[in-house]
Amino acid sequence: MFFSFFMGPSILILLPALALAIYAQYKVRSTYARYARVNVSGGVSAQQMAERIVEGAGIGQLKIEHIKGTLSDNYDPKDKTLRLCNPASCSVAAIGVAAHEAGHAIQDNQGYKALAVRTAIVPLANFGSQLAFPLFFLGLIFRYQPFVTLGILAFSLAMLFTMVTLPVEFDASRRAVVALRRTHLISEAELGGVKQVLFAAALTYVAAAAMAALQLIMLLSMNRRR
Repeated sequence: MFFSFFMGPSILILLPALALAIYAQYKVRSTYARYARVNVSGGVSAQQMAERIVEGAGIGQLKIEHIKGTLSDNYDPKDKTLRLCNPASCSVAAIGVAAHEAGHAIQDNQGYKALAVRTAIVPLANFGSQLAFPLFFLGLIFRYQPFVTLGILAFSLAMLFTMVTLPVEFDASRRAVVALRRTHLISEAELGGVKQVLFAAALTYVAAAAMAALQLIMLLSMNRRR
């Protein structure tokens, strides 16, 4: 009976989100690779641009560190640290991503509520994502409804995180474009490339939100069938 849920129609709910996720990954990697080969005419590096943006926003005591990986750039509001994969790169792609992360630093400095909410619910979201499916399926196997319900509630916390992430990421990209234009260190044509990189990255967050929403619908459907 346990495997019949996977073979049943409920799993088909995820197909649209899965297709979007595959496309989003392709789009972000191909777009990033394309603009990683295009350097900005001003010759400024990603780290220099990030420093210029945060300085222009009046942000002090912000650390910028190098982090290994690809597209793992991030801003940590807890220790006020901006981490960049390619800080020395002068490419449109690297500068666009650095500006986006600087946008998060501006959000944090200005008390952007959605960012504060996302940061606050990270522990709950991690808890929910780790325990949701084990609790849910243990409840199905042993026909114990409280576990099923707890699993659904736990996954709802993880889904909440993905939903709150959407406005945070879109706003950071908007701030990045505005800040880049104010520096006068990047042309409008290069800024168009930055917008394409940021749009492709945004698709991954949209895909994650869609997947989370449809997964919750799937769990509710499976529970109802039970």
